[in-house]
Amino acid sequence: MVRCEHFRFVEPSRGNRPSSDLTFKFYEDGKLVITDNDSGRTINPRELRGGSYDFYVRQRIAFIKRDLNAKRAKYA
Repeated sequence: MVRCEHFRFVEPSRGNRPSSDLTFKFYEDGKLVITDNDSGRTINPRELRGGSYDFYVRQRIAFIKRDLNAKRAKYA
């Protein structure tokens, strides 16, 4: 069974950019699924801008660190 971490990010609208409501699913095997909760469509990380991109990068780094620490504890 593959472990998955879910995160929801809601970014308020700014200027001419509409608000975004996204769900991020980080899977243990490295797979990532980003879903736009308003339209239901899957988003590619390259489509992210501003706060949503910053959120993605920070969560990805944190996920990798947790995964490495878990592997280090398991095999050390």
